[in-house]
Amino acid sequence: MHLKSILLPWTALAVLASSLGAASGSWSVHETARDTDRRLASVAAPATAAATPADALQLDPAQRFQQMIGFGGALTESSAWVLAQLPADRRREVLRRYYDPQEGIGYTLARTHLNSCDFSLHMWALDETPGDYDLHHFTLDPMRRWLMPLLHDARAVAGADRFKLLVSPWSPPAWMKTNFRMDDGGKLRGEYRPAWANYYVRFLQAMRDEEKLPVWALTVQNEPDAKQTWESCLYSPEEERDFVRDHLGPALEKGGFADVKLLGWDHNRDGIETRAKAMLGDPKAAKYLWGLGVHWYVSDDYEASSRVHAAFPDKPILFTEGCCEGGEALGRWDHGETYATQMIGDFKNWVAGFLDWNIVLDQRGGPNHVGNFCDAPVIVDTNTKEVRYGPSFYYIAHFSRFVRPGAYRIATTGGPAGLASIAFQNPDGSLVAVVLNKGDQPVRFTLATGGAPVACTIPAHAIQTYASAAAN
Repeated sequence: MHLKSILLPWTALAVLASSLGAASGSWSVHETARDTDRRLASVAAPATAAATPADALQLDPAQRFQQMIGFGGALTESSAWVLAQLPADRRREVLRRYYDPQEGIGYTLARTHLNSCDFSLHMWALDETPGDYDLHHFTLDPMRRWLMPLLHDARAVAGADRFKLLVSPWSPPAWMKTNFRMDDGGKLRGEYRPAWANYYVRFLQAMRDEEKLPVWALTVQNEPDAKQTWESCLYSPEEERDFVRDHLGPALEKGGFADVKLLGWDHNRDGIETRAKAMLGDPKAAKYLWGLGVHWYVSDDYEASSRVHAAFPDKPILFTEGCCEGGEALGRWDHGETYATQMIGDFKNWVAGFLDWNIVLDQRGGPNHVGNFCDAPVIVDTNTKEVRYGPSFYYIAHFSRFVRPGAYRIATTGGPAGLASIAFQNPDGSLVAVVLNKGDQPVRFTLATGGAPVACTIPAHAIQTYASAAAN
C-alpha cells in the first residue's frame, strides 16, 4: 500500500469529536481497516439482531475491574527535536491530534526522561560535576532547548488539569556510577545513593518552581535489569528495594513530594513478579511505592500482571513503554495490530493505563545517538517536512479516543474465535467495546449488553470501536 493511502485528513479526525451521538441507534461505530481508506472513520450503526446467539460477545457492566488512568506517549528529546524541524502550524497540529481534548485522540499522559536516554541527541546529565554530592551545580538547562518547549506545549494543549507527566531516569550521572559511564550498565555507587535520591527531589523542585510544571509520577529506573549500549543502570530486585526504602522514598517524603507517585520496575513482563515480590513484599519499601511500570519487550505473558495484582491488589500496574523496534516502517499494518494486541492483553490483566514510546520520530526512526532506531505512530520527513500518521496511530486511538480517564474495564465473554475484544464503562455510564480482527476474512458477530443485541461485521485486518450513548 502506498504510504499516502494510510493518511487521514485532519478534518476527518476533527469531525470525530461530534460524531459519537450522530449515528443512528444506540451504538456509534468507528473503524480502521487495512483494505479500505477508513482510518478511525464513522461507519453505519449496527442493526438490531433477531436473537442472541450462544457465541455473542457479551458485555457485563456489573462486573468491574481496574480503573483506567489514561493514555499517552513519550516526549523525548528526539521527539522534541523532530517536531522543532516543522513549521509552527504543523508542529501544533501533531500536538493537537494527540492531546487536544476535543480534536485529539484522548492523550492525557506523557513520559519524559531525567538526564538523557537513547532517544536524546547526545548523552547529558543535569549535574555533570564530579563529586558534587550536594548538587550545587544541578541545572535544568540541558532540557531547555528542545524538551521544555515540548513539555509545556503538550500540557497547554491537553489542559493543565488533564495533563499527567511521568519522569524516568535511564542513568545517574557518570560520576555516581561504578563504571564511571552513563552507558553500558554499571550500578549506582553506595556512597552516592543519598545524593542520587536528592537529585530526584531537586528535579521536582526545579520543575515546580522554575518551570511551573508539576510532575505526576516517577519511576525509580528505566529497565533496571538491562545493560545497554546506551544510558542504563543496573539494580537487582533487592538493590532497587533498598534504594526506595532507605533513600528515595524518605527523600521524597522529606522534600514534600510524598504525593508524587513512585513506580518500581519499569521493565518487561518477564521480571515483574520477581521485582514485585522483593519490592512490594517489603512493607517498609512498599509504603513508598504507588505501583509498578511494565514494558512489552521480550515476553507476551500478559497474565504476569494478573498474578502480581492477585498478590498486591492495592498496587496499580501502568504500561510505561513499548514500540516496534528496528527503525521506521511506516505503512506496516502489523505494527498497528501489535499495539492493539498488546493493549488488549495487558488491559485484560489489570494494567491500568498506557504510555507509548516516542510520539514522533524522523524518517529513519530517530534521531538516536547510538543508532537504536524504532518506529513511531507519527513519522516526520525532516527534509520534505511531510507528516505521516501510521497504522499504529489509529489503532491506539481506537482505545484512547473513547476510553476516558476514570473508566472501568468491564467483563466480556464469548465472541467468535479469532476476534480479540475488550470493554469499558466510562464515568458518564457510556460503554466502549474494542474489537480486533487480525484475520484475512471479515467476521460477523453479535454484540450484547443485556438489552437488544446488535448484528456486527468487522472487515479483515481491522479494528472497530463500539460506543454507546451516555447513561441518563
